[in-house]
Amino acid sequence: MPPMLFADLSSDRIELPMVIARNEQRVRSGFWPKLAKVFARVPFAEDAVAAFYCATDSRTPMRVKAILFAALGYFVLPVDTIPDVLLGVGFTDDLTVLVTALALIRTHMKPEHYDRAHRTVRRLREDQASSAT
Repeated sequence: MPPMLFADLSSDRIELPMVIARNEQRVRSGFWPKLAKVFARVPFAEDAVAAFYCATDSRTPMRVKAILFAALGYFVLPVDTIPDVLLGVGFTDDLTVLVTALALIRTHMKPEHYDRAHRTVRRLREDQASSAT
């Protein structure tokens, strides 16, 4: 059974802050290694990085962090609905989850999150190009 990313809101036994904290820890420890491994095949890398920066921004409301950490946690999971290794379709489920999350919280995504993500992705591309030569 995959780890719980979303709280079962019908259950009184699951506390949402615990789920958020678990997702945050999973994302903080796994996001950059996963992105580095699959960067060249992920067409939504800049959006994922901007979502990471928004989720880790201290000014972002807790409910927005919960949505973003759940979506990014799905990206970080080693096993998901469509395996990431499938060429052409492997990241469509990850993209769908991320796009849905971004649509829900779009007013909280600030230009600074996207600016920082753009700089980060540009640096990753430059590093990748220099290591390929």
